[in-house]
Amino acid sequence: MPPRPENKTARLTVLLDPRKKAMFEEICAAQDLTPSQVVRQLIREYIIEHAGDRPLPAWLLAASRKKPMR
Repeated sequence: MPPRPENKTARLTVLLDPRKKAMFEEICAAQDLTPSQVVRQLIREYIIEHAGDRPLPAWLLAASRKKPMR
């Protein structure tokens, strides 16, 4: 069975300092990435690095290799 893409979404609200948000958005734009793309990649990497003994689904591993951060 081929890996299923990440096609459903859930909202995650994060509160941060306005200066950090502005800098983050500026850096994302300079790399032609949206803040959401970067946050999703960071979350995937965090899960993979900290999963411990939990099995990781193929779709998660495939998504982490799909688009490397610039």
